Amino acid sequence: MTAAAPAPLRVWLDEGGQLLRLRLARPKANVIDAAMIAALDRALAEHLARPDLLGLLIDAEGPNFSFGASVEEHLPGRCASMLKSLHAMLLRLVASPVPVLVAARGQCLGGGLELALAGTLLFIAPDARLGQPEIKLGVVAPAASCLLPERIGRAQADELLLSGRSLDAAGALALGLATAVAADPEGAALAWFKEHLAGKSAASLRHAMRASRCDLVERVGAKLARVEALYLEDLMATRDAVEGLEAFLAKRPPKWEHR
Repeated sequence: MTAAAPAPLRVWLDEGGQLLRLRLARPKANVIDAAMIAALDRALAEHLARPDLLGLLIDAEGPNFSFGASVEEHLPGRCASMLKSLHAMLLRLVASPVPVLVAARGQCLGGGLELALAGTLLFIAPDARLGQPEIKLGVVAPAASCLLPERIGRAQADELLLSGRSLDAAGALALGLATAVAADPEGAALAWFKEHLAGKSAASLRHAMRASRCDLVERVGAKLARVEALYLEDLMATRDAVEGLEAFLAKRPPKWEHR
């Protein structure tokens, strides 16, 4: 009898039940695949409505936050269901009634960075590398295309999305992508929670979040629907998008035909 796969996500309540903890638990890659997306969405649906909740902290086991989304699940025939579930989960995070703190070490790429971008504040380790490398595979990052300009401005977001390059910790901090760089990013996020959120009224905090982010939720939701359609209906109909994904999985250079 085959042993069941370990749960992709650890979920618990901390700080007297007022801080929801979510920890990606499939190191070292912590791939954002269908199982991880479903686990994240279930945890958010179950706990975000707690009336006394003051915050959410997302971090990861192992040396890396996440290598990104599953490339296999981006292939034709699988990408529609994966993207729709990923985007629904990310929009739930963007609309979170409490602040979402993210702590990241090592690689924070692709869908992993999209998860971080859907949060409120990002604390990173000095070894962090953040980027959206999708263009190198012949595809695009739909959620990051909507969230990154909101975080760092359109010109800076365009440069990262079009180049596919990664930022080091200093670069991410300089652009305002990261809130702080700390040797222990989880500890820094917890310290921020204890100093700035603990002891506040959960009801008042929820109204502060709504006041601050209601227009963001509306903009991101509307744009993401358009970009998701562009990805599924237009981009995935091109030869090069499929070639880039297949080349990556085969560990060979892509052969672009520009069509």
